[in-house]
Amino acid sequence: MTAEQTSGSCCSPEGSCNSGATDVQVGDVTTTYKVSGMTCGHCEGAVSAEISEIPGVHSVQASAATGLVTVASKAPLDEAAVRAAVDEAGYELEGLAA
Repeated sequence: MTAEQTSGSCCSPEGSCNSGATDVQVGDVTTTYKVSGMTCGHCEGAVSAEISEIPGVHSVQASAATGLVTVASKAPLDEAAVRAAVDEAGYELEGLAA
């Protein structure tokens, strides 16, 4: 057995701890933004759809309940592009979530 096999880590080279996770790919950047004005599932869908159009975005999860939007992308996104997408959806980007 190698040191990796005996270390007890769930994150083996085989990726056992990531089985079933398809939204986030290795090397992705995950950023959470605060968006005001979302009140329902339709709002979540509108914001998600617009942000999904930004090149390099893999997944978007918006929550009207918390006002948080989590974006997985290949590289850090330009905040101006995210702001424009949120504005296009009819909502306001407050900035990065604390």
